[in-house]
Amino acid sequence: MSTGRQIVCGHCGKINRLPAERAPDAARCGSCRRPIFTGHPIEVDEAGFGRHVAHNDIPVLVDVWAPWCGPCRAMAPMFERAAEALEPKVRLLKLNSDQAPTVSSQLGISGIPTLLLMQGGREISRISGAMDAQKIVAWTKAGLARS
Repeated sequence: MSTGRQIVCGHCGKINRLPAERAPDAARCGSCRRPIFTGHPIEVDEAGFGRHVAHNDIPVLVDVWAPWCGPCRAMAPMFERAAEALEPKVRLLKLNSDQAPTVSSQLGISGIPTLLLMQGGREISRISGAMDAQKIVAWTKAGLARS
């Protein structure tokens, strides 16, 4: 029997099991039939954040941001480019701290933008401040190598 990985669909939130032998970049959701990986970050609310962190078998990189934050807005296109480089090995999420105050507080977010690298439901690395796409990718890969 082949083993697979659980991946949460960024469109409908359903949990999909991807067989290990299938290329993940071509996978489609069993429920909504849309591509599971698009090379773009997924905007999530508090419930979506919890679902992705709890049910994705791949690492999750979260950008905690706010629309009024200048450095957050400047980093947004860089995070978008990082998604192109990191998917399908890492799921990228954007969490608006203004719309998710409970989760932001539970995570101890004291400054934005903050990147959280999570795996298996736990935080493995954190960094605050705007970065370019190359630094985001390098920081993520270094964090995964340490874990």
